[in-house]
Amino acid sequence: MHYILKYLKPYRGRVIVGSVIKFLGTIMDLVLPWILAYLIDDIVPLGQIGKVVFWGVVMILVALLGFVGNVTANRMASAVARDAARGIRHDLFRKVLSLSGRQIDEFTVPSLESRLTSDTYHVHQLLGQMQRIGFRAPILLIGGLIVTALFEPVLTLVIVALLPFIAWIVFRVSLKGIPMYADVQKSNDAMVGVVRENVQGIRVIKALSKKESEKKRFRSVNTELGAKEMKAGITMGVTNPLMTFFLNLGMTGVIIVGAYRVSHGLTEPGKIIAFLSYFTIILNAMLSVSRVFVMYSKGTASANRIGEILDAPEDLTVTEDAAPGKGLPAHISFDGVSFSYREGKTQLHDISFTVGRGESLGIIGATGSGKSTVIKLLERFYDADSGRIAIDGRDVRSIPRDELYAMFGSVMQNDVIFEDTVAENIRFGRDLDDAKVRRAAELAQASEFIERFEEGYEHPLTSRGTNVSGGQKQRILIARALAGEPDILILDDSSSALDYKTDAELRASLRTLEKRPTTILVAQRVSSLADCDKIIVLEKGRIVGYGTAEELNETCTIFREIRETQMGGMIVD
Repeated sequence: MHYILKYLKPYRGRVIVGSVIKFLGTIMDLVLPWILAYLIDDIVPLGQIGKVVFWGVVMILVALLGFVGNVTANRMASAVARDAARGIRHDLFRKVLSLSGRQIDEFTVPSLESRLTSDTYHVHQLLGQMQRIGFRAPILLIGGLIVTALFEPVLTLVIVALLPFIAWIVFRVSLKGIPMYADVQKSNDAMVGVVRENVQGIRVIKALSKKESEKKRFRSVNTELGAKEMKAGITMGVTNPLMTFFLNLGMTGVIIVGAYRVSHGLTEPGKIIAFLSYFTIILNAMLSVSRVFVMYSKGTASANRIGEILDAPEDLTVTEDAAPGKGLPAHISFDGVSFSYREGKTQLHDISFTVGRGESLGIIGATGSGKSTVIKLLERFYDADSGRIAIDGRDVRSIPRDELYAMFGSVMQNDVIFEDTVAENIRFGRDLDDAKVRRAAELAQASEFIERFEEGYEHPLTSRGTNVSGGQKQRILIARALAGEPDILILDDSSSALDYKTDAELRASLRTLEKRPTTILVAQRVSSLADCDKIIVLEKGRIVGYGTAEELNETCTIFREIRETQMGGMIVD
């Protein structure tokens, strides 16, 4: 909850002013029954219509002041809640972008999406309700008790006797409610995950007629979420009926005792009427407090989940290079690198290789052999468990993140097209002029089909590029990687949707670059790696072959089997 106070701090002036206005507006509500009692007991018996009208007008003015004050304060509270929640969402989004691959794996993408949406919504609601009802209800409660004590101390004792029972109910229910709502949000994460998978895979689901099985899977997580929401709702819902029971019981006692006191001349009817009005105010205030505690339970659970992200330690810190090696001939070097996503299951074993500046390295191997993992370690999405990865002799762990990422132009597996124009997808927020965008598209063999669009480079693309073919999408992504003229070009299975002719033309265009980037290509096709200076063959996370295509054809059985399967024994130059 300290995060809520942190994000409210910049708006403390507005909170204070709004609280003062809310306080004055609430006081107006408390004054009305007192004026009514004075009117009934002291003014009406005089039989002077003028004074009755005067005090009636005073009551109207007081009511208007209370209305205006409360509306103004509520608007200010809503604005503060909006601005504070916006700050929380901004910082949370920025923190999510800085998480390491390992941290994202631990939190999971659906959970991060849920925390950015439903959890921030609950915190927003809490911020608004605490400033509105959370501030008003205690004033009405305490102020009502004070005024009733001045009016009728005896009747006030009836209310005071009920407060310990009500406080105990609210405390016990809230104590159980917070962990329940935290559990509800975890189930919500699971449901978001299923929805996310179905939306992304809707075409496959339809093509394979798996709609019924996916409906069952969604029904399962939705039923679980509904059951937990019901359990939490029932637990928190006990508060209102119990409080209403005790308060109505108290009102019955007030009426009985009040009637006795009036009949014996111990009090006046106006005071009893005013007391009943105050009792109703107190009753509504207590019910409002119970609603605040429900919102508090939800908001606290969500705030804790948001805090877990914001408190996540910096996983990929920049460290001093323990073995500096500037001036080494290798542009990229892996030295005895081992890595595992999960403890006890190693994905890469003792990987060592070098790539000179401007050279190209191909990586090939079976699915799951660790090809993409090599790329993730080079770009430092994860840190290696052991060994050293260096660029120009500098350990990647010693290079500031922005400087490191600026070295790369990457096309990753399952890369993303954003809902924007072709030009903006290639430019990707960088300060690149139109000439560089067009040049990158030409190199990526994308200019031909882009120029056939009626809008050309201003052709709008849908999210994930669903309105272009797989090959067109890959060429736009390659153009994006090339547009920034990177030192290191990463193409991770980025030509799988290209035909052999376009693939060959792409490789030929890359050879025309004046400043050739050091290139690492991950591919399933041997032909895509034919121009590489060296090729690594991976098998179960180990290097089982290293050399040119001709050398591997002679020395590596796995490479030879892949080549023969794909090309019938031919070596493509």
